Amino acid sequence: MDAAILSKLLSPEGWALLGALPPYDERQAMKTVTTLRAQGVAPDLAAAVVTQSRLRARARAKFGDFADGMLFTSDGLEQATRLLVAALHARRYLEAGTTALADLTSGIGADSLAFAGTGLRVVATDLDECTAAIARWNLRHFPEADVRHADGLSLDLRAEGIDGVFADPARRTAGGSGGRSRRVFDPRAYAPPLDSVWALRGTVPAVGIKVGPGIAHEGLPDDAETQWVSVDGDVVEAGLWFGPLAPDGPGRSALVLRTFTDDDGKEHTLSRTVRGDDDAPDVGAVGQYLYEPDGAVIRAGLVAQAAAELGGRLVDPTIAYVTTDSPADLPPARPAEPAGAPAPIATGYRVLDTMPFGLKRLKSYLRDRGVGRVTIKKRGTAVVPEQLRKQLVLTGTEEATIVLTRVAGTQQVLVVEPLGRV
Repeated sequence: MDAAILSKLLSPEGWALLGALPPYDERQAMKTVTTLRAQGVAPDLAAAVVTQSRLRARARAKFGDFADGMLFTSDGLEQATRLLVAALHARRYLEAGTTALADLTSGIGADSLAFAGTGLRVVATDLDECTAAIARWNLRHFPEADVRHADGLSLDLRAEGIDGVFADPARRTAGGSGGRSRRVFDPRAYAPPLDSVWALRGTVPAVGIKVGPGIAHEGLPDDAETQWVSVDGDVVEAGLWFGPLAPDGPGRSALVLRTFTDDDGKEHTLSRTVRGDDDAPDVGAVGQYLYEPDGAVIRAGLVAQAAAELGGRLVDPTIAYVTTDSPADLPPARPAEPAGAPAPIATGYRVLDTMPFGLKRLKSYLRDRGVGRVTIKKRGTAVVPEQLRKQLVLTGTEEATIVLTRVAGTQQVLVVEPLGRV
């Protein structure tokens, strides 16, 4: 988005047009643009308001009703922190005693919204002029937030009275000839590089950095808590937390969040934190139950801790599946008293059968049981589920779930039925 289009969007005409659009429908998008143009709306403004309508529809998953009063860019929305997780970031700073925070790479202002909303004084910066202008608009209701078009690393933190630093470095390249950006996985290629940000802890000890969940364990700073976060089974980020922002000390942890709405329409969030060291897990034969730890637990390398909590063992030393001989206690998916209730750290299955992997054997097994629809899960195998599904050529009426994985070094098929989450 360029400055001219942003100016038109923020004009009384542009804002009124955006607010008057019906709920976004991809099938009607071109028709909506054509209708607006027929009504005399400039082509660039018509395209811009429909684009914002599309982005707002996507943004509701992260921002809920707040999305209706915000502006977005595609890359900005992609990298923006979910409001639920941003609120947890803000809580870390508050509990650490922070009063004034520098958001060095504010993007569209997602984290700064949470910081300012909890009363923190925020200095938010972004290198892109239009992005900074969008953040300024999104934070317009918070006088505590000072949004600047600037390089956050150039701030004089002491002179500004800053006692907390947060950064969410850009992890995408600029769009190439096709106009599409690509993810960056090398922390040295982040903008700004991680080394430049965590060097600030020499000036302000309370430094927090949001990074991609695919960040490697090798090279992580020894004095940080690195926490992977999942929301409803989706691993959304990892965070590096230094000094007073890591009250439990350095190391790796996983934060598992689950959300649900009760019968009265009230939203609840269950949470559970897993911490630990690189313990060697027990490994053994497949039992009557199989558990798949949450993705955040797996990314954090805490499968051994999950196995210990579940009272089980791994099916293979290299595979993140836990097996038990008796079911783990299953908390209700919607607790009657959700306040303080733990989130599940694994998805459970009852094991019905096991067999060595072989297409002919598996096809015969499923056909003999009248299976026509199969859910295929995999870990530690090169099999492509969609290709396998076509090769099975199933025509029955029953459903089945199979797990393709390695057990004690050999490729196996586990036939399972879902239980729930624990």
